[in-house]
Amino acid sequence: MQLTNKTVVVTGSASGIGKAMVERFIKEGATVIASDRSVEAGQREADAAGARFVAADVSHEKDIQRLIEEVWAREGEIDLFCSNAGIGLGEGPETPDAQWRLIHNVNVMSHVWAARHLLPRMLERGGGYFLNTVSAAGLLTELHSAPYSVTKHAALAFAEWLSIAYGDQGIKVTCLCPEGVWTPMIANLPALQLSAVTPEVLIEAAVQALREERFLVTTHDTTLKGFQLKAQDYDGWIGKMRRLRVKAVGMLQGAAPADKQA
Repeated sequence: MQLTNKTVVVTGSASGIGKAMVERFIKEGATVIASDRSVEAGQREADAAGARFVAADVSHEKDIQRLIEEVWAREGEIDLFCSNAGIGLGEGPETPDAQWRLIHNVNVMSHVWAARHLLPRMLERGGGYFLNTVSAAGLLTELHSAPYSVTKHAALAFAEWLSIAYGDQGIKVTCLCPEGVWTPMIANLPALQLSAVTPEVLIEAAVQALREERFLVTTHDTTLKGFQLKAQDYDGWIGKMRRLRVKAVGMLQGAAPADKQA
C-alpha cells in the first residue's frame, strides 16, 4: 500500500506510537483522522500535525463503531485502520478482575470491534487494510505484567486469524511487534529502556511493511531470535526468560542484576 491519497484512521493518537503514525502518514500524503480518549491532548496533537480529530475510547465498542461510521460518512471510506491504542497494567493473577477486563477490552477487543464494524464495508468495496499495534510480548512474553502479555498474545492471534481468513478477499493486515519503544508506557521499565528505539524508527519500519504488504514488523534482532528459540527449545527459552525476569525485576527495584548469564 502506498499511503498517498489514502484515508487513514489512527487510534491512540495523542502520544507515542500513535502520534508518530499520524505525523508520518500525513507526510506520506494521506488524509488522517486521529482518535484518542484524551480529548485535549488528542485535539492539540492532531491540530499540530494537520489531522482531523475524533474523540473515542476504544475500551467501548460503541465508541469504535461511532468513529468508523463518522469517518465513513464524512470521508467516504477508510483505506487503512490503525488499531494502535493500548495500555499496560497489572502484575500477576492477583490483578483485580476490573483491570483484567479493561486491558482485555483495550488490547484485544478494540481490534475485534474495529474488524467487526469495518470488514463488511471493506469487503463490499473489494479490500481494506488493518495495521494493528501489538508488541514483541505477543511473540515472546512480558516480564512484568501477566495481563499485558496475555492480551498481546491474543491480539497477535487475532491479527493472524484475520489475515488467514480474509487475505484472499483483499483484506490486508500488518502487525507491529516492537520491543522497547520510547513512549510513556516504558517510563518505569528500565530493562526496556536499555535498547529502546524511537517511535519514528518503528513507524519507518511500518511504512516499509505497508508498501510491501508484509504481515510482521519487529524492531530488534533479539525478537525473532527469541521466537525461534521458543519454537525450537521451549524449556530452554523459559529458562532464559526466568533469568531475564530476575534481572528486569532487579533493575526495577534499583538493585544490581542477580544473573549475568542471559
